[in-house]
Amino acid sequence: MGLSNFIYTLLITFSVALITYNVIISANVPLRLDFPGPGNDLSSIDPIIKMPMNRAVPRSQRRLFHTAVTASDSVYNTWQVRIMYYWFKKHQNGPNSDMGGFTRILHNGKPDKYMDEMPTFVAQPLPAGMDQGYIVLNRPWAFVQWLQQANIKEDYILMSEPDHVIVRPIPNLAKGGLGAAFPFFYIEPKKYESTLRKFYLEEEGPITNIDPIGNSPVIVGKEALKKIAPTWMNVSLAMKKDPEADKAFGWVLEMYAYAVASAHHGVANILRKDFMLQPPWDLEIGEKFIIHYTYGCDYDMQGKSTYGKIGEWRFDKRSFTDTVPPRNLTMPPPGVPESVVTLVKMVNEATANLPNWGS
Repeated sequence: MGLSNFIYTLLITFSVALITYNVIISANVPLRLDFPGPGNDLSSIDPIIKMPMNRAVPRSQRRLFHTAVTASDSVYNTWQVRIMYYWFKKHQNGPNSDMGGFTRILHNGKPDKYMDEMPTFVAQPLPAGMDQGYIVLNRPWAFVQWLQQANIKEDYILMSEPDHVIVRPIPNLAKGGLGAAFPFFYIEPKKYESTLRKFYLEEEGPITNIDPIGNSPVIVGKEALKKIAPTWMNVSLAMKKDPEADKAFGWVLEMYAYAVASAHHGVANILRKDFMLQPPWDLEIGEKFIIHYTYGCDYDMQGKSTYGKIGEWRFDKRSFTDTVPPRNLTMPPPGVPESVVTLVKMVNEATANLPNWGS
């Protein structure tokens, strides 16, 4: 009995002490009936038990997208996609990123020496002569093969290009069953309505259903793209065989074909001008996600643009069709826009860190 009484007394003493502690603590913390929010400061709560209010969303719960880039094994395409993948990796796990996996879709039909550097899917090119000298027609055919054969874990796809440099982490801009795409000023469905009606019939809907986009950059649901891609391929081939369409659309024919295919399958797009910038016309980086360096950048030594005329300082990807850009490119002179300066800095960083550059 003596031992039992001692244990009972000890338990009572401990319980009283615990209750007393809680009463003291409670007396020093005001009772709150409202919810956390602006003006509702919770800083007085014991930090040991305070729940974090802005925890990062676990990667497994985010709407991840897979980045896919089509490329040939040419020197020109290869050095660009190596730089592109370098910056993809730099931003893949950054704040607000929904960037999942990455695939270079190599559409020349055989592996190359960069298979270990970049995750690569080897696609077969179109049969000889079918592209009619327009090599870009291999892009939709390559996507068809990849979507049919690859194990893509993510539910969304970002279609990108070798001459894209990612400047900050990209969130999933697609939502509500809509894709997200950059609007191009030179894709004008209304202007070419009579030609486009050969491929998008009157009964399918108004011509305004065709968005002013290409296939890149576009973030779109994987299942939607599986439906779009074969139509994109077939429309591209049909347009190339049609003299009127071929003449009207020229080098952007495959872009029109994707816009038509997307409309045909009822996939509209959120038009995001902040998706991409294109130097030298876009001067500042701002809140953009991608630099697209498709245009040449030419300046005199006073920092004035000489577009259309080779400048005293220049950066043009077409200067490096058969060889890679050298490491440590000369920086542009003072006065050149931020977009161009940033582009050259990013190219220099990538080439300085990529192994066997130029070999």
